[in-house]
Amino acid sequence: MKNTICSAVALMCGLAASAANAQTAVQIYGIVDSGIAHLTNVNSAGDSITKVPSLTSSFPSRIGFRGTEDLGNGLQAFFVLENGLALDTGTQQQGGRLFGRQANVGIKGAWGTITLGRQQNMTYISGLKTDVLGPHLFAIGSIDPYLPNARSDNAIGYMGNFNGFVLGATWSFGRDASNAGGPAATNCAGEVGGDSKACRQVTGLIGYETKAWGLNASYDQLRGNVGAAGGLTSSDNTDVRKTVNAYVMFGPTKLGGGVIARDTDANATVGDSESNLYYLGVSHPFGSFVGDVQVARRDTKDSPNDVNMLVARLTYAMSKRTFVYGAVGRMDNKGASAVALDAGGSVGAGMAQNGVMVGLRHHF
Repeated sequence: MKNTICSAVALMCGLAASAANAQTAVQIYGIVDSGIAHLTNVNSAGDSITKVPSLTSSFPSRIGFRGTEDLGNGLQAFFVLENGLALDTGTQQQGGRLFGRQANVGIKGAWGTITLGRQQNMTYISGLKTDVLGPHLFAIGSIDPYLPNARSDNAIGYMGNFNGFVLGATWSFGRDASNAGGPAATNCAGEVGGDSKACRQVTGLIGYETKAWGLNASYDQLRGNVGAAGGLTSSDNTDVRKTVNAYVMFGPTKLGGGVIARDTDANATVGDSESNLYYLGVSHPFGSFVGDVQVARRDTKDSPNDVNMLVARLTYAMSKRTFVYGAVGRMDNKGASAVALDAGGSVGAGMAQNGVMVGLRHHF
């Protein structure tokens, strides 16, 4: 009798464990991507440089952990922990954060998704389907480094898709808790007692998406605090981006573009500024190849410091997970503009920069 009871208990435990495993899934995933880039005019002397990029090649390198649990009644719990790394040295990106790309937990259902933690905000999401180059080393992220780094700390987010109509928003109580790492870190931790505006960030998105075409608009307001970067040293200082983005499919060919209007109200040292960043690109697959071409222009109001960019990229799929690619590009700086073609690089003020690169990417 005792053996029978023990066997029954073991069987029930085994069935319970099997049911739990059937409802819960955890995935380890990642991208390993690196290349070699050669660039001209990296300083006012007109010197050139050949290097292995640290920031990105065609896609930023990462390792991530993603999990979901079925809660019943159409609900799921989920988490995402995603680390960004510099493949040239093996160091962590996003200001040295362990999980700088994403670190969040949430609930999702037919009504949408609610997310808590460090997450991609609506400016990041707005360009995912319209920017044909994405976070490439030569891309619009070189002109505005915030775009491929548009994430928010201490945030709550919502995203919903209702028969093609897309709605999303994030609210951050302290948008950036790091003080190192370039555009991904701006030293504005927020959550300050007595000043609810300090380092607050609000983003929103509305759009419509189908397989044939899509259109969206987004809004992003960053507030500052004492010690924050970019001249936002008071909670009254703001950096606002408004975007309109669209894509249309002509068979397998995608045409995507948009405009990013930026209005910065900074301290007296940095000053106020207004600019519009326009971009237009085309992507076409043929066989195992994909070709991408993009043009962009940043027009700064009441300033001669404008910049123009042209980039072409060709990617070859060696398998479903491994790709080789090459790209050429040019960045034309006007006035005192010093925007480097490669994200995070350097160029002599007012000088044009040409670049060429080759790389290898593997997904797992």
